[in-house]
Amino acid sequence: MSQPLIDLNDLTFAWPGQPPLLDIPRFQLERGEALFLKGPSGSGKTTLLGLLGGVNRAQQGSIRLLGQDLAALGQGARDRFRVDHTGYIFQQFNLLPFLSVRENVELPCRFSRSRAQRASQRFGSVERAAAALLAHLGLADETLLARRADSLSIGQQQRVAAARALIGQPELVIADEPTSALDADTRESFIRLLFAECREAGASLLFVSHDQSLAPLFDRHLSLLDLNRASTPQEA
Repeated sequence: MSQPLIDLNDLTFAWPGQPPLLDIPRFQLERGEALFLKGPSGSGKTTLLGLLGGVNRAQQGSIRLLGQDLAALGQGARDRFRVDHTGYIFQQFNLLPFLSVRENVELPCRFSRSRAQRASQRFGSVERAAAALLAHLGLADETLLARRADSLSIGQQQRVAAARALIGQPELVIADEPTSALDADTRESFIRLLFAECREAGASLLFVSHDQSLAPLFDRHLSLLDLNRASTPQEA
């Protein structure tokens, strides 16, 4: 039986001076799985994602990503491990407005040699990888590549953010409320494109949202409130 991509055990986390926000006995994400994790605002979703990415450290318990115990790494090593193996799609997309579309997509490869190498091996170069991913996500117009990211529509920015997360084939893609600004038809279309690209890259997808209507599209869906033994959420 293969090792899960994420293996979390007996994790507890509290912000300074606050009661425990997260108390999760067990959570796993399988390799290649698309998992929907729901939770209302304030339930600790964003905090959990920070822990999975090694931005925050738990008071107790362990988080293993690809078999690596994140707590065993120093901050610099955790940052490098995160950029090498994890792609993020944020709720506000977090594109750099002064960079072009292409430069935004290529950004992870500037910080991760392994992702740059994988992108070049798959597509011939990082530049070709960026253009190919954008085309697969419905942005095939080459004139878009040189435009500033802040000149695009919300839907286009979302797809640029997805291409940035996927470039270089990270093993884990985390999407934090990425469809909250889209209408229902656009949401489902985007999710299906995201599924296809994750499958092509062999990536697991952890999709975090409060929109329960999206859950049936995924391999599995869980509620953070069911996972979390902490009584009253304090903040996200």
